[in-house]
Amino acid sequence: MRHLRAYPLHSLKDDLNTNILTIFTDGAARGNPGPAAIGAVINDEKGNLVASISRRLGVTTNNQAEYRAIIAALEKSVNLGARQVTLFSDSELVVKQINGQYKIKQAALRILYHNIVRLIGKLESFKIICIPRERNAAADALANKALDNI
Repeated sequence: MRHLRAYPLHSLKDDLNTNILTIFTDGAARGNPGPAAIGAVINDEKGNLVASISRRLGVTTNNQAEYRAIIAALEKSVNLGARQVTLFSDSELVVKQINGQYKIKQAALRILYHNIVRLIGKLESFKIICIPRERNAAADALANKALDNI
């Protein structure tokens, strides 16, 4: 009699290395405030796409959209089991605020900042780096796609 060997069930998440992730985020608002959206690309350490985010926010400011893109990407990364995250954004203001180089004067941004700090606390390491807009084309395209309702 032939026996069938049982294999454990697993998800796609188990096949991807999600411990070390690289994230590109962008927030966009048409008008300030105006209709806004976020985009994010999340890659594993080999550069494979793990997840993407493209979502409308409603009416908000550009800076709030930038913060909310980071929050959405960090929430997704934590849910994927990330331990180390390097995040790239083209918003110099937001990057410098998160890195503690600029003060956060607006109360609405301080609330969003504290959400980011809470999420960072769930990681072993976190780094945020400002990049030129042209290096952030994929996240920008996802934010604009949500704005355009495509």
